[in-house]
Amino acid sequence: MFTETDPDIIMEAYRQGFFPMADGAESPFYHFYRPEMRGQLSIPHLHIPKRLLKTVKQFPYEMTINKDFEGVINGCAQSKKGRSSTWINKPIKEAFLNLHVLGHAHSVECWQDGKLVGGLYGLAMGAVFCGESMFSTATDASKIALIHLCARLSQGGFTVLDTQFTNVHLEQFGIYEIPQEEYVVFIQDEMKKDADFLLEGINEKTIMLNYL
Repeated sequence: MFTETDPDIIMEAYRQGFFPMADGAESPFYHFYRPEMRGQLSIPHLHIPKRLLKTVKQFPYEMTINKDFEGVINGCAQSKKGRSSTWINKPIKEAFLNLHVLGHAHSVECWQDGKLVGGLYGLAMGAVFCGESMFSTATDASKIALIHLCARLSQGGFTVLDTQFTNVHLEQFGIYEIPQEEYVVFIQDEMKKDADFLLEGINEKTIMLNYL
């Protein structure tokens, strides 16, 4: 069991293929996990269902990055229908807020009428983006955030989008699994590569249109 929030320790765990999860929001501790199979999404070949693609092209939400990282992680930690508990507790929040301040953790946000209605966050290390969690309080917001993430990762030179596990929500995007050992060997070189998450000077709409 861990309570450590030191960014260097957290990042070293990710280099070794581990990631933190708590037993619940109120737990003072978290554990490091390393599953036998690792969920992955293809950045250049993300499968986007036709109905969702049509919605994405309408740009229904204002999209931003790193505008409200804390709001996104808080949204991801909220209980909701079908999920009465969360694996995001106070130490994990603090750890990722520290990583965000240092420029390693990033968020993608969906806004509607000035209100945060969805988004996701994760950790960028070299050309590897480790997706952590997503949330939505408006139609398709988290799905659209994921597509915007892939568009940004594609243009920024990222090669790996790790989802840790597979789930029903991600099946529509073509999620697949690779053995943990294969994942860890592959990311050693990929985490040393240069990639650009911020893409300063390029607006979100242009990034998306270049991707679709």
